[in-house]
Amino acid sequence: MEKILVIDDEIAIRDLIELVLRRENYEVRTAENGKIGLQLLNSFQPDLVVLDLMLPDCSGYDLCKQITQERAVPVMMLSAKNEVIDKVLGLELGAEDYMTKPFDNRELLARIKVILRRSESKEETLEEMDMKSTRIIHEELTFDLESRRVLKNDEPISLTAKEFKILETLLKRPDKIFTRDELLQIGWGYDFMGDSRSVDMTIMRLRKKLEDNAEEPRYVRTIYGFGYQLGGGAN
Repeated sequence: MEKILVIDDEIAIRDLIELVLRRENYEVRTAENGKIGLQLLNSFQPDLVVLDLMLPDCSGYDLCKQITQERAVPVMMLSAKNEVIDKVLGLELGAEDYMTKPFDNRELLARIKVILRRSESKEETLEEMDMKSTRIIHEELTFDLESRRVLKNDEPISLTAKEFKILETLLKRPDKIFTRDELLQIGWGYDFMGDSRSVDMTIMRLRKKLEDNAEEPRYVRTIYGFGYQLGGGAN
């Protein structure tokens, strides 16, 4: 049974989502603020987090960033804010999807099922990999697929799930130039409603974490007019 954590300060919303999900045989826990949410994240070990943007004790944006950096668990954001910039910020901080309130129960459930299927597919792909090929070394970078860790000069680098996926994609196909649309489909899925700006923003954040000089990137090269490619030499 898949487990879903709902973090929202509105009791009516929490109860509604819990009712909808329990009818579909999901195991559900709810939290009214970020502090309780983080406690349940560690004890409940959910397969998906449904996270409200406006919480009484913290910003949903900050909490989303913390969750996606610490755990490989997908986050779906809920908010009454429907401006494009709010949606883009949420997605760029690692959220898999963003829905505005009020929402249709059927659409909420459909989106949750899509996210869980996508997450399950990624896990199956990793499990099918040959254990001998789970570590990739590229110059100062060590990329471990099994533990989902990235090291630079033996120092850990914290990546969001999408940053990890894009870097993994580039490292596995070092000779290929990936278009923005290809990376969008790989990192966000075919049903993602955003655009290629999400890829550019994720690449920009990835460079800040990996590169000594983000203005002259060594690891993630821009191929103007085409897309992105792994830079440097691989071992």
